[in-house]
Formats: sequence, structure tokens, C-alpha cells
Amino acid sequence: MKVLSVVGNRPQFVKSGPVSLAFLVAGVEEVVVHTGQHYDRELSDVFVEQLGLHEPQYRLDLKTADPDVMEPAIVRVVRREEPDLVLVYGDTNSTLAGARASAEASVPLAHVEAGLRSGDLTMPEERARIEVDQLSWLLFCPDDRSRATLAEEGVLGQAHVVGDVMAEACQRFAPMARERFPVPFEPGTYVVATVHREANVFQPRLGRIIEGLNRLSERVVFPAHPRTRAQIEEADIQLAPHVHMTDPLSYLELASLASQARVIATDSGGLQKEAYWYGVPCVTLRPSTEWTATVEVGANILVDDDPDAIEAAVTSAAIPERRPQLYGDGHASARIVSVLMATMPGR
Repeated sequence: MKVLSVVGNRPQFVKSGPVSLAFLVAGVEEVVVHTGQHYDRELSDVFVEQLGLHEPQYRLDLKTADPDVMEPAIVRVVRREEPDLVLVYGDTNSTLAGARASAEASVPLAHVEAGLRSGDLTMPEERARIEVDQLSWLLFCPDDRSRATLAEEGVLGQAHVVGDVMAEACQRFAPMARERFPVPFEPGTYVVATVHREANVFQPRLGRIIEGLNRLSERVVFPAHPRTRAQIEEADIQLAPHVHMTDPLSYLELASLASQARVIATDSGGLQKEAYWYGVPCVTLRPSTEWTATVEVGANILVDDDPDAIEAAVTSAAIPERRPQLYGDGHASARIVSVLMATMPGR
């Protein structure tokens, strides 16, 4: 069996690690295509040195987030490699481009993190999730709720609940991250804030979010996306002395920092889940989330861009005493491989 995996940003690179390792153990041939949306040298080194995986066979190095530019380049690779299956992760433009490329090349598509919905169609990620799921033949769902969503939408592919591959990635990478990148603060004494979603990095929302962070009484470490920093400077948004804006961090640096924080305030979908697995309460700077179970159990609070709500939620945030297992047991990658071995005819 030959699988062509498409990755483009850091979270997808992280998710692909355990799956690639499971492919290696099972003897499945994998060809990895990196679109070049993001690149993390530290993470790449870990894949090669610690996991024994190869660098991606194809680096498209397109330096764009435009799926219309990525798609034809991926189509050329698919036609050259002639895989049995194209595998995509999540909800980014690289995901969308990979899905469209598989359809263009008439190769079956599998989607990891299928069936997730925030209910907010103004988000490009939400529209990508819906389109990719409609194009997919195999849909790997993190939980029963996401499989039920696919059934309600009439999605025709085969849906399988496997859990979330990010759970095992966190288990594997977080201890390594803390060892490689020790935090210069006492654990549990600071807030980590990340703001990168398109809706949040422009005025007036960005200013309202920063105002909420400025009202906090504790240290806030704020790794800033380049676009976010540019908008802060352009709009002359002032940060309080306790809000420390830093350059963007590698995945491992952020994992070390976030896993030892008192609270994580973020608009990132991935960090909402990671916070739960780290045992760190989360405050989500969005009106909706695709990871609704974290909100239902009380580990995640939706505050949108309201400064008063941000201040109150971060100040009072606490992880619930009972923290049920969410999104699987950390063996999603093995289940994905098992489904493929049972479903694909191979070569």
C-alpha cells in the first residue's frame, strides 16, 4: 500500500508524526508532501533524530496559503507517485488543496479530523472542513459527535471513530519539549496568549482582546504571529508592562511554555485540545469552537473579544476536578493504519 500524505502547517506536521511512525511499523509506504505553508526546523530535527522518520520527500516550498496555487503542484506529485490513497489533516488551505488535488487526480481521499464543526461559516476553516469531508472516501473522526455530524450532513464516505492523533503527539512531544526548552518562569504562574485567526488580527477585535489581556494582574507571555504583530504596530495598540510579546515560537518551545502555564488564552483550535491534555484551563478568544466537548466539561470558556469576559474568565479559570477522557485514548494512529489495512486493496 502506498499513501501520499499532504501537510502544510506546523500542527499538521505534528499530527503526521505518530501516523508516519505507525505506517513505518506496519510496512506501509508513505510519501510526504510538504506544501511549505509553515516550517519548523526544531520539529523536523525531532522527527529525524527522535522518531527515526525521513524528511518529507517533496518540499514544494510554495510560500503561499493560496489553495489554488498549491493544488496543481500537488496534482503533479500525485500523478507522478500514483498512490493508493491521499491523506490530509485538519482544516487548513493545504488540507483543502490536497483534497482537491486528490479529486482532480481521481485518487481516493482520507481525512484525519473529519466531522468537526464550529457552526460558524464565516470561518474559512469551517468551509474547508465541509468541502474536504464531502470529497473524502475515508473519514477519520476524533469522537462519536463528529461521526454523527457527518451522518446528519449526508456525507457519503466511510466514517470511522479513531480518536485524535494529536493526543499521542502531545504525550510524545510535551516531555521532550520541556526538557529541550525549559521555561524561565515558575510553572503555573503565567498566562500564555496566542492570537492568529484572521477575524481576530484586525481592529476593533484585536484591540479588544489586547485590552482584556492588559487588565490581567499576572504575567502574560504572548508569542505573536507576524501578522498579529504588524497589526498591533500599525494600529498603535499599547501592551501593558505585564504583557510580554515575543517572536513566534517553534512547536516545541510553545509546547513547553503552554504545558506549564496557569491558563492558556487562545483562538487556536489545536491549543484548546492540547490545554485539556496538559491539564491547563483554556479561555477561547472566539464566539464558537469545533472542540465543544472541552467547553461542556468546564475546561474551556468561550469569551469572544469581550475585555470584561476575558479578564473574568482568565482570572477564575480552573481545570475541573473530574477530567474525562476526550478524543480517544492516544492510539488513533494505530487505528487509522488498521482501517487502511482492512479497507485498501494494496498493491
